[in-house]
Amino acid sequence: MAWGPGYRVSFRRRREGKTDYQMRKALVTSKKPRLVVRGTLRHLSAQIVNAETIGDKVLVAAHSRELTDNYGWKSDCGNLPASYLTGLLCGHRAVTKGLKEAVLDIGLQSPTKGARVFAALKGVLDAGVSIPHNKEKLPEEERLSGQHIADYAKTLSSNPDAYQKRFSENLSKGLNPEQMPEHFSSVKEKIVSSFEVEKAPTVEEKKPRVKEKRVRKAAAKPRRSRKKQTEEEG
Repeated sequence: MAWGPGYRVSFRRRREGKTDYQMRKALVTSKKPRLVVRGTLRHLSAQIVNAETIGDKVLVAAHSRELTDNYGWKSDCGNLPASYLTGLLCGHRAVTKGLKEAVLDIGLQSPTKGARVFAALKGVLDAGVSIPHNKEKLPEEERLSGQHIADYAKTLSSNPDAYQKRFSENLSKGLNPEQMPEHFSSVKEKIVSSFEVEKAPTVEEKKPRVKEKRVRKAAAKPRRSRKKQTEEEG
């Protein structure tokens, strides 16, 4: 155990492995909203929060559970496609509230290339929110659409027992894992269409007519001074 006059006890949340205060200070001093992405084994959440003196204020949020409840998602809620769709949902909600930029806050998670946090980031970016990022960290489009899941299911199709055990949840919901990319595209289209606002046809405004002043062609008579006029009359 550390001891001595120079020993300083760390903050509680740092001791518990919940907060990196050095990183949090850099994010808060940027004076921009933070895209906070957190995940468990089965779900993922994305929030855009703003730091205030009394604590963080959540501006918009999305949870992967909403994909199943509101948009007909039939696969796992903790995989890469679900992470992207959750970020897309959060991003569209941010755009509707006028949020145009943010910074990514991944907490104590390792910034591994192609991880779920970057899949959610890609969804927020595609929704129209500007966030500084490294493109090399983002997952490939094929993995975002679940093509790797479909390929893996094809390899297991020769082993019915392993296939049934691995994809039992998807099959119970009526989803063939080989059709994951098509299912991903249909759910993505539902999310995007739910935020589309029908634009009313623009009516061309009639510009008011400005009456042009007519210029008289007749030459103006020279104006005589009053003194000269009295001399002529006298």
